[in-house]
Amino acid sequence: MGEIAIKLASKSAEFQNLFLGQFPEQQLKAGNSEKYYQTLTDFDFICLKIQYPQFGVESLIRDYYLIDDPEILDSLEEEEKLDPEQIKPLKLIQRTLQLSAHVLNQDPNQLVGQLWGRLQSFPEPEIQKILADSVQSKSEIPRLQPITASLTSPGGNLVRILTGHNDSVNAVAIAPDGKTAVSASVDNTLKLWDLETGREISTLRGHNDSVNAVAITPNGQTAVSASSDNTLKLWNLETGEEISTLRGHKDSVTAVAIAPNGQTAISISNSLELWTLKLWDLETGEEISTLRGHKDSVTAVAIAPDGKTAVSASSDNTLKLWNLETARDFPSLRGRLKQLKLWDLETKREISTLSGHKGSVNAVAIAPDGKTAVSASSDHTLKLWNLKTGGEIYTLSGHNDSVNAVVITPDGQTAISASSDHTLKLWDLKTGREISTLRGHNNSVTAVAITPDGQTVVSVSNNLKLWDLETGKEISTLKGHNDLVNAVVITPDGQTAVSASSDNTLKLWTLKLWTLKLWNVETRREIFTLRDHRGSVNTVAIAPDGKKAVSASNNLKLWNLKTGWQISTLRGHNNSVNAVAIAPNSQTAISASSDTSLKLWDLETGKEISTLRGHNNSVNAVVITPDGQTAVSASSDTSLKLWDLETGKEISTLRGHNDSVNAVVITPDGQTAVSASSDNTLKLWDLETGKEISTLRGHNDSVNAVAIAPNGQKALSASDDKTLKLWDLETGTEISTLRGHNHWVRGVAIAPDGQKGLSASADHTLRLWDLDTAKEISTFTGESYIYCCAVSPDGLTIAAGESSGRVHFLRLEGG
Repeated sequence: MGEIAIKLASKSAEFQNLFLGQFPEQQLKAGNSEKYYQTLTDFDFICLKIQYPQFGVESLIRDYYLIDDPEILDSLEEEEKLDPEQIKPLKLIQRTLQLSAHVLNQDPNQLVGQLWGRLQSFPEPEIQKILADSVQSKSEIPRLQPITASLTSPGGNLVRILTGHNDSVNAVAIAPDGKTAVSASVDNTLKLWDLETGREISTLRGHNDSVNAVAITPNGQTAVSASSDNTLKLWNLETGEEISTLRGHKDSVTAVAIAPNGQTAISISNSLELWTLKLWDLETGEEISTLRGHKDSVTAVAIAPDGKTAVSASSDNTLKLWNLETARDFPSLRGRLKQLKLWDLETKREISTLSGHKGSVNAVAIAPDGKTAVSASSDHTLKLWNLKTGGEIYTLSGHNDSVNAVVITPDGQTAISASSDHTLKLWDLKTGREISTLRGHNNSVTAVAITPDGQTVVSVSNNLKLWDLETGKEISTLKGHNDLVNAVVITPDGQTAVSASSDNTLKLWTLKLWTLKLWNVETRREIFTLRDHRGSVNTVAIAPDGKKAVSASNNLKLWNLKTGWQISTLRGHNNSVNAVAIAPNSQTAISASSDTSLKLWDLETGKEISTLRGHNNSVNAVVITPDGQTAVSASSDTSLKLWDLETGKEISTLRGHNDSVNAVVITPDGQTAVSASSDNTLKLWDLETGKEISTLRGHNDSVNAVAIAPNGQKALSASDDKTLKLWDLETGTEISTLRGHNHWVRGVAIAPDGQKGLSASADHTLRLWDLDTAKEISTFTGESYIYCCAVSPDGLTIAAGESSGRVHFLRLEGG
């Protein structure tokens, strides 16, 4: 207990409430900035306010925002203001709390772990004192404290993580005031978010299938959602209530756009027989008309600034211009595919046919003046069209693969295209010339957005990138999502972007980094962050000597367990490495790969000793017997194999599972193996005879991992059914079920004392369990799916691997 906590303990609840709620603001407004600074760099105050029921982390974050409050700053004398050296640590703490807010809102007990995971690499005395004081703080429960700065550090583009959806997030829309956003998810819901606090305001329920798109009316009061349940829904964003359901489409509704007057919406639906757009009156909820004419999937729709016309793009290689007042679409004069059509939307007459594209039209953007449009096509080109005459102005050639998206700058002079050739290109719309090519992505670029000032672009691929349009240079790569990024939007002030991902989260990014020009480049970066893997960390093993760890992804990496530094990379497999085991001598390791082979490695030299072949499908797991002479492997070919590690020869094959074998462990006496399978069972095997001893049934989904207690009498299994089960290996019966995870569990370990278990899950958490009571003791929350975990021989160090490529090394403290 610190000084502040000791003083407050003797005070009344009313005094505690006033102190924690008002003291920092009162001190700053009174010109006592030094006291304000001391309070907000005191771990005791931070901890108390986060854990106090009336406040929490968001209230604390607002205390740090006060240093940017113009009203307060204007009232202070120059000598009363904080100097830059004081602002820097305050900003670091503020940004750290913002990055961890989604965790601390749920579990304030993770404060120490979150601080240590983000701030270790910053040398500022105030930061280091907070970390030291946090370790000294007493805790009634054990804490999982990161040894290295393995979480995203403050100072980068990532501001907040919005969690709450339990499936892929398909789309996001930002309200005109830039303060709230609405997300649409495969989990059949929409969520309304407060972008300042990251807090979920409400969940909009009503759809009974995936919500694919969402748009917000210009007044910010209503949202329209499009769903795979064939309907659209109107929502009151103030109350979170459904206003009405728009029925009429015969198939999934994939997109929706709202006219500038907020009274009309246009939606897209595709089926094998009919590809339609529908026009809706948002006031009455009635369908105005159906817009038919495309001969294949409609891929995009844009509404002109005057709100009277819409342009749709289709896989039938055409674009169509629609009159939103009359909704008529007359037959083509030429009747040819690979054309665009321009229509007089008042007279409902076709003016001309815009011929030219030789492939699917994937996107279209209308210039701010409404006179020209740019189309993007799978034929590798873009075309600029005069919407008044229907004539092609230019063909923009330069990409060497499909052009997937296009945006036009607010001044209407430049277009930015995104392509499957991994690049973006800037085009001068006056001359039709390419200005520059933006290179940096290593995959297809699927979407692009531009800030209102026209200076910055955000592009979407397997990550996001920020670009300076004036220089054509990449500003930064926005890393954080661990699955496909499906959409990105920019707030009206151009300061923030919100991305939606298949990893079930939204992320807020600042597009204008706060810079104090006080950073040491070497220390600003996360020098201890173990993110060298370029793919998911599938497994991690700790050597018996407790000095080294090996993690596996698309290759293997050897780590110094004390410092967290990488020692070497072990290369040789030509597919994902799924498992690794370290021999009792701590000098050799064996790896199992999706390339159907196992490899034996010398950990001193990092060299491959031999390759073991015999499985005919992915090898998912491997374990070494206590004498170090034999290995047992588990494969998707439904078998296990025993190997002689000295000769590299197969000894025998264990058959019995009827689906992929995902994990295997050996009892301490080396006589029995336990395997876990996608057939929902575990099996015990006699390694001397190769015979099955018994089958453990109880899980109702794939069993992904298993660990055996040091006494060899119990096993702990992890499953896609979101549970762990503790088993009595002598009787083959279930002892208890451990519940708490809300997603699949892929990793499990038992501490050397046999009393604690550890689990790793797609819910981003690592959980510590009391195996006697089956109760959760402590939790550490990472930033993506946690696939695996291991415990050191002393039971105090834990290693865990994420799908983001991070490896966390944690110390068990307190309790």
